[in-house]
Amino acid sequence: MQRWRGLEDIPEDWGRSVVTIGSYDGVHRGHQLIIGRAVEKARELGVPSVVVTFDPHPSEVVRPGSHPPLLAPHHRRAELMAELGVDAVLILPFTVEFSKLSPADFIVKVLVDKLHARAVIEGPNFRFGHKAAGNVAFLTELGATYDYEVEVVDLFVSGEAGGGEPFSSTLTRRLVAEGDVTGAAEILGRPHRVEGVVVRGAQRGRELGFPTANVETLPHTAIPADGVYAGWLTANGDRMPAAISVGTNPQFDGTERTVEAYAIDRVGLDLYGLHVTVDFLAFVRGQQKFDSIDALLVAMADDVKRCRELTA
Repeated sequence: MQRWRGLEDIPEDWGRSVVTIGSYDGVHRGHQLIIGRAVEKARELGVPSVVVTFDPHPSEVVRPGSHPPLLAPHHRRAELMAELGVDAVLILPFTVEFSKLSPADFIVKVLVDKLHARAVIEGPNFRFGHKAAGNVAFLTELGATYDYEVEVVDLFVSGEAGGGEPFSSTLTRRLVAEGDVTGAAEILGRPHRVEGVVVRGAQRGRELGFPTANVETLPHTAIPADGVYAGWLTANGDRMPAAISVGTNPQFDGTERTVEAYAIDRVGLDLYGLHVTVDFLAFVRGQQKFDSIDALLVAMADDVKRCRELTA
């Protein structure tokens, strides 16, 4: 799969293509319907499929300080899109100047002049251009002028997550923030993941017999609510069952919020400096401060037992 950053990265000899545009944070099951249809349509027409997305999130540029927690960084989204069969991903740097493009100018500069769109696949609520003034009706109207067709895909899947609310990135972020990683996984179609480099912490876990990988997460990462979770820690391609702790470590009067993962039944791991991923399977218990270190150790042993069972 080709990856482009900015319009200038698109090959000059790029031909016709099928395009879909969106933030696609998380590439959840609703997104997968739209992207999957774009891939299918491209194959029907014998042309490549392209996903257009933005960095940073448009809300951060339009309303500074409002950047939402991210369900997946761009490289992870690209991996997930590649798995769906996408041929190219275009990440457009979203600047103040770019945000001022009118819907018509956006269509001409991106879809017509650069990607030579043969078809555009979107969800029913797709908005684009300055102040989100463009919609599917306008996109379709200009398709007659610029020789592309528009197909609308209903992305609103629903299930048990969120009490039956339609699946969305917003709902997924809320469930993650509440610690409902099971509900988030239903929407995503896989466990919620955070990733980053393992850094040195206070090393109390090692002293207590449960050495943890202290993960310095990427900026704006959607981190689950404080508590203990069952899941997996992956390093150098090795996926290990893990007991994951999120929080400020109140037992030792901590103030900094961390994500730490204990690789169950693994001895002698040295993960410092490695980029790792942490996948959240299930919530085990909330963050607590115990009466004594002995009580904490009993709880930790019970947490590990529970996490071993859940990941078996």
